[in-house]
Amino acid sequence: MSVIVVGGMIGLGKTSVAELLGRELGSEVFYESVDDNPILPLFYTASKEEIEKHRYPFLLQLYFLDSRFKSIKKALRSNRNVLDRSIYEDWYFAKVNRELGRINDLEFQVYENLANNMLEELEELPKKAPDLMVYLKGSFETVLRRISLRGRDFEQDESLIEYYRYLWKGYDEWLMKYYNQSDVLIVDMDLTDVVNNEEDARKLVEQVKDKLSVLQM
Repeated sequence: MSVIVVGGMIGLGKTSVAELLGRELGSEVFYESVDDNPILPLFYTASKEEIEKHRYPFLLQLYFLDSRFKSIKKALRSNRNVLDRSIYEDWYFAKVNRELGRINDLEFQVYENLANNMLEELEELPKKAPDLMVYLKGSFETVLRRISLRGRDFEQDESLIEYYRYLWKGYDEWLMKYYNQSDVLIVDMDLTDVVNNEEDARKLVEQVKDKLSVLQM
C-alpha cells in the first residue's frame, strides 16, 4: 500500500497522470484545488496595483497551503492514495513569488512558520510522508504548449510567460536541493503523453509499479 505524490511544473500533466495512476492502482486521488479556487483567477489576471493592494499572491499561497494540508493528512491516514501536487512544492511557489516581489519578506516569514507547523503536525501521524514522488519534467516549449492546450483563460495572457519561465527555470533545482521526503521517479514529459498515447500511459504505470516494488510497497 502506498501514497504517491505527482509533482512538477505547471502545465506538464500532473492531473492527467494522477488520474491515470488512481485508476490503474485502485487509489483515491486528491486533486489540486483549481476549479473551486476563488483566488487563482485573480492571481493571474489582476494588475500590479491590484496585486499590491489585495495581496493576491500571499492569499493564494495560504489557500493552497490549507487545501494541501487537509489533503495530505487524509492521504497519509489511508493506505493507497495519489496526490495531484503536494504541500512540499508550495514552499517553492512562495519562494518564487517572494523573489519576484509579489510576496514581501514578512508575508514569506508568516507563510514559512505556518508551513513548518503543519509539517511538524504530519510527523505525529503513523505514516509521516509519501512513499514516492512521480516528478514530471519537460522543456519550456512543452510547458507553454500544454498550458495553451488545456485552455484555462486566466493562464493564457502573454504577460505570464516570464513568470512561467522563472518558475520552470528553478523547478528541477528545488527537487534536487530541497525535496527529501520520499523516493523520486522522474518522467520526461517531452516524450510522454498519457492522454493521447495508450502505450505511454502503460509504460508510465509500469514504471511506477516497478518503483513501488523496489520500495516494497
